[in-house]
Amino acid sequence: MPANAADLERRSSATTLSDMEIFIFPELMFGLLLANIMSPRIWRWLEDPWFEGIETMTPYKRITRLKQYIMDHYDFNLDLDTWGLTRAETELARFSSFIDRDALSQSNALFGYEGDKYYFDIDIRTHFGLDKYEGSVIPYWKTETVEAMDAFVHRPGYKAGAGECVSLAALYAAALFIVARIPLDDIYLLATPLHSQNFVLVNDGILTNNRRLVTKNMWFNGTALSAQARRALENEKVTIVSHASGHIHTLYAEASIDPSAYTRFSTALSVFLKTPLTCELLGNFMRQAGDMQKCFQLRWNRNGTDLYIPIEKAFAYENGSSYRITDNTRAKLLQELDSDVFECRPLPRRIVLNDLEAFITQHAPDIDNPADTAALEKQVNCDCLNASIAIKSLIRFCNIKPRLPELAGKRISPPSCALEITADMGRDGIIARLEQIRGTNPSADLAFYAYRDLTRTPYEPFLKACIERNPVSIAATASMADVVDTVTRLADDSIYDDAGRLAQPDEVWNYRRGDGLEKALLLANILYHRTAAPVAIAITPDTVTLQTADQTHTFPTRKGIPPARWQYRRLALGVDRV
Repeated sequence: MPANAADLERRSSATTLSDMEIFIFPELMFGLLLANIMSPRIWRWLEDPWFEGIETMTPYKRITRLKQYIMDHYDFNLDLDTWGLTRAETELARFSSFIDRDALSQSNALFGYEGDKYYFDIDIRTHFGLDKYEGSVIPYWKTETVEAMDAFVHRPGYKAGAGECVSLAALYAAALFIVARIPLDDIYLLATPLHSQNFVLVNDGILTNNRRLVTKNMWFNGTALSAQARRALENEKVTIVSHASGHIHTLYAEASIDPSAYTRFSTALSVFLKTPLTCELLGNFMRQAGDMQKCFQLRWNRNGTDLYIPIEKAFAYENGSSYRITDNTRAKLLQELDSDVFECRPLPRRIVLNDLEAFITQHAPDIDNPADTAALEKQVNCDCLNASIAIKSLIRFCNIKPRLPELAGKRISPPSCALEITADMGRDGIIARLEQIRGTNPSADLAFYAYRDLTRTPYEPFLKACIERNPVSIAATASMADVVDTVTRLADDSIYDDAGRLAQPDEVWNYRRGDGLEKALLLANILYHRTAAPVAIAITPDTVTLQTADQTHTFPTRKGIPPARWQYRRLALGVDRV
């Protein structure tokens, strides 16, 4: 593919930001983060009373304060139909010049990736709703800017903003920088084939996971929420790591991330995912290992008599209680229980957890030492479970080894100019800095395309995305006779506050609102795809006129786009400045 065509594809992808586009062009991930940093939306969060006095808080307290704000204002959304459907062969043809088809099918959920054994066991296509699409039909799994996330409140069934995992990761990262004042150098964005999250170098490390945060203690607490948060790093390879210094992609021979920054990250993440085996960790493992609980029981001495309770029953009493079986509040929890929930004799074919805890206390087994793990295996040898599998599962619970892209063998090509932005520069200062370096920093340049500012970018990438990747409005209006009236009656309110920034046609349709120029683009796209006849859009400072062979429609606009004439023709486009 010629260099100019490749650049057009990359910049157009920055406009639509589907998961598959970010996978092909990993520099888009940080471009989206920077677009959110440029947005006035997150900066306005600082005016909310919820963040009053945040500058006096510790970094961790600031982050937890931010977490609650995101929990209150955003939902996790995985409605695969929101942004419409495409076909695998269409996208494979589109990306054939950038990546090998077989490599793509092994690394992306939309092109055949099934994951490791865990994902086969849960039938991953059914789990994510992909099984409802027949043949080569696949959904556009699009990522939203903060404005598009906020606009979900205008969709039926939503009372707050929303976004999928990449959207939430980019939102979190931008808010960590702006609101919590965490330097970009301490924030790493991670993508696996089926999930995206951030790793933040604060204290022992913090993972963002959709709307939630996971600390090291939470990672090992054995709760259902932690099990869900662990799923991606336990079962998937990390395909992309994105950072202020650059990125690394598991399939590409070239990387741009600073090697020392990557080593810092990989070391910190490995430490975060490992902990020594203690009695509390053993109990947390048992809490999560539901299939093994039937093989264990707990002993409790009451009034000088040993009593026994199935471990799964003991865990059930944690619900609604502040006490836990696995820490120093066990006695308080068990003391609350009536005597008739206990058995007077040991339950047959069950290991007494207390005896295993005593062994761990006495011997402090090292999970990296084969002799120690063999000794542990003897302690759980019974006919109720496979001791070898049980201990391997326990070791894995205590020590996840992340499968990260290998730096060795990569050609390192860092951006010619580093970002060098801080929250103290303020929004205007950051935008000025990104403008200054966009010619020498790909993520900075792509940020303006993700930001949708057509006063700072050429029109062609935006219009290419309009034509090729807005199927929802076209399908919804296919049999609609009064489409012009319908589009005209949409609310006169763009989801983008700033002049010069435009929504794509399907955003206008989904959120039922738009500036006159955005409505004209929506209508032009619908009419063009109905007939393939040329459609022209003429822009003046305060009006936009859509013209076909037999129709003319005029809309007011406040977007401040310089006078121009945009043309849809023969599945191509033309742009003439007036």
